[in-house]
Amino acid sequence: MNYLGISCGFHDAAATLIGNDGDILFAGHSERYKKHKHFKYLDIDLLKDVTKYQTDELEIHYYERPWMKSLRQLRAGQKISHLTAKSAIGSQFLSLLDNPKIHTYNHHLSHAAASFQTSPYQNATVVIIDAIGEFDTVSIWDASYVNGMATYRKLWGKSYPNSIGLFYSAMTKKVGLVPMDEEYILMGMAAYGEPKYVKEMLELIPDSVNINFSRNLHAGVDDNFISDADDMDIASSAQHVVEWLIKMVMAKARELGHSKNLVYGGGVALNCLANRLLGNYFENIWIMPNPGDAGSSLGAAALGYGRKLNWTNAYLGYDITGPYPTNRLLDSLITDKIVGVASGRAEFGPRALGNRSLLADPRGTEIKDKVNEIKRRQKFRPFAPVILEEHADMYFDMPHGFNHSRYMQSIARCRHPELFPAIVHHDGTSRVQTVPNDGSGIRELLEKWYVLTGCPMLLNTSLNIRGEPMVNNRDDADRFELMYGVKVCS
Repeated sequence: MNYLGISCGFHDAAATLIGNDGDILFAGHSERYKKHKHFKYLDIDLLKDVTKYQTDELEIHYYERPWMKSLRQLRAGQKISHLTAKSAIGSQFLSLLDNPKIHTYNHHLSHAAASFQTSPYQNATVVIIDAIGEFDTVSIWDASYVNGMATYRKLWGKSYPNSIGLFYSAMTKKVGLVPMDEEYILMGMAAYGEPKYVKEMLELIPDSVNINFSRNLHAGVDDNFISDADDMDIASSAQHVVEWLIKMVMAKARELGHSKNLVYGGGVALNCLANRLLGNYFENIWIMPNPGDAGSSLGAAALGYGRKLNWTNAYLGYDITGPYPTNRLLDSLITDKIVGVASGRAEFGPRALGNRSLLADPRGTEIKDKVNEIKRRQKFRPFAPVILEEHADMYFDMPHGFNHSRYMQSIARCRHPELFPAIVHHDGTSRVQTVPNDGSGIRELLEKWYVLTGCPMLLNTSLNIRGEPMVNNRDDADRFELMYGVKVCS
C-alpha cells in the first residue's frame, strides 16, 4: 500500500506520498506548480507528479476533520466553509487517483505525526503551536512506538480563541504586513526595535501562564491599540511576548512529559528566533523542515502508515535531473559573487536548502543589499549562512539542543560578524544551516568553495522574488534568469 497525505482547502496545499516500507517517495507544494504563493487547492500537475512515484495501491489521508472546523466556525459566528475532505481535494483529482477512500485526522495530530515520525527518537514530548486547527491552538503529547506503531497521548492543550499564533498574526497585521504570510518579516523587524509595548500586549493575555486571552484576535486588533507606535517597536514587543508564551508552554511540556526529547511542530515552530530558547527545557530537539500546514500532508500520510518513517533529507519534490552543477556555480561565485541553483529534487518546506537557492559570497559589504535588491525585499531583511557542519561551532555560538541546524531551525550568534556582514542580522545573529558530510550537492559545493577561499560558508536564500513561490522547474529558472539578470545553474 502507498499512503497519500493531503493538506488543502485553507492555505499552503501540499501532497506527500509514503511507500509501504516507510520511504517518503514524494512531497511537494501546490503553490510551486500553480505559481501562486500559499495556493490553497491542489494543482493537477502536482498530483500527476505524485502518480509518477506511486508504486502500489493507494490510500488517501487528509490532514484535518472539516466537520470539526465547520463546528468551530459556527460557534465563533464565522462564515462556515462547508468543505468536506472530498470537496477540498476535488473530484478531478480523486478520479485521477481512482476514487480511493479518504481517511481524516485531527489537525494537531497530523502536525504531531509529521514531527514525531520523522524524528530520530523512539519517544518524545511533542509540542504543537499554531494559529488554529479545528479547535486546538496548542497541544502537548506523549509520543512513543509500541510494537513498532506510533502512539500519541494528549497531555494538555489550549483551544480557540486562545492562540499564540493568532496573536503573532494580529501583530503582523498591525504593522501593515500580510497575516498568515509575512510573520517571518515581523520576526526580522524585531531586531531593530525596543520592547516598549510588552505591558500593553500582555493586557490582551491576563493569564499568560495558562495562555488565556481576554479577546479573540482572529481578525486582528483595533486601530487604536498602541496607536502611533513605531512598527519596529511593535515587532520587538510582539517577539518578546510570543517568546514568553512559548516558554510557558515548554515549561508545562517539560513538567507533564516523560521525555527529554522535544519534537516541535505547527507554524509557530518556524519562529527560529524563539527556538533558541528551547534548549533551556529539553536536551534534544527535532523540528522537521516543514512544520506548518503543508507539512501536515506528510503527517496525515504518516498516520496512515503508522510506523517510523525513513527520514533522510528534505529533498522530496520536483526533480530537475542531472548532476549538481558544482563547477559552474563556483565559477559564477568567483566572478559574479551571486548565482542561482535549480538542481535535483525541490525542498519540502518554506526554506531553500541548496537545491532551489540563491547563493552568494557572505564576505562582501555590498552583497546583502545587492541580493535584497534582486529579490525585491526590504533592505533590513537578513540572510542565512549555509556552512560545513564541522566548522559551525568555530563561527557560530549554537544554542543548547541544536548541535546542528540542518533545516535553519534556530538562530545563533555569529562569533565573527565583521568577517561575514552579508549573513549577520542587526542583532548579531544568523539563521544557520549546517550541512553534514552527506554527499549532497550543496555539501560538495561548500567543500570546494572552502578549498578555494578558506571560507566554509555561503549566503543562502530561496530562489524566488518576494511574494512569489520558489522556483520549481527549469522553465521557472529560465524566467528568473531573464527577469532578474542572475544566472541559474542546473
